[in-house]
Amino acid sequence: ALLRARFSAGDAALGAEFTATADEIRYPAGGIPEDAVREIRRLKARMEAERLPRGADPGLHTKLGPGGLSDVEWVAQLLQLRHAHERPSLRTTRTLEALRAAVAEDLLDAADAEVLAESWRFAARIRDAVMLVKGRPGDSVPADTHERRMVAQTLGYPPDGSEDFLDDYRRVTRRARQVVERVFY
Repeated sequence: ALLRARFSAGDAALGAEFTATADEIRYPAGGIPEDAVREIRRLKARMEAERLPRGADPGLHTKLGPGGLSDVEWVAQLLQLRHAHERPSLRTTRTLEALRAAVAEDLLDAADAEVLAESWRFAARIRDAVMLVKGRPGDSVPADTHERRMVAQTLGYPPDGSEDFLDDYRRVTRRARQVVERVFY
């Protein structure tokens, strides 16, 4: 969470002081040690096993499912923890900016970054569409056929495009998870 902390309102001098203090912690000189990297990887694996809501289909969960928002954020944040101390362009609170910076710093292949960014953007759009359709937040592609069709249409798919939407989501997240497996672990 500290990687995402930023000044947004109030006393600008106090905000700058806090940010400078936070930078020393979130971007430690020399990067984080390998044992911390191993612990982060272990923590991610544990969260994958424990945080998914009971009964949720992991393959349809836009936040915590394979190749979803969380996977992409873990990759970006691990790159930041390891390299932002010496590469200031990585010091951003935004996931997609962090991916672009990692490419510019030759830490991440441009094609891999695009796969991750595509998954992140698609999952975020789905969450927005779920909110519009259901009138409340949701982190999963709807299992209900009618709701899924409405979400698909909100995203620009034709009225009979629900299965194409589902296929696209699975393809995009599968590709992203392959990158995560290679880059994060």
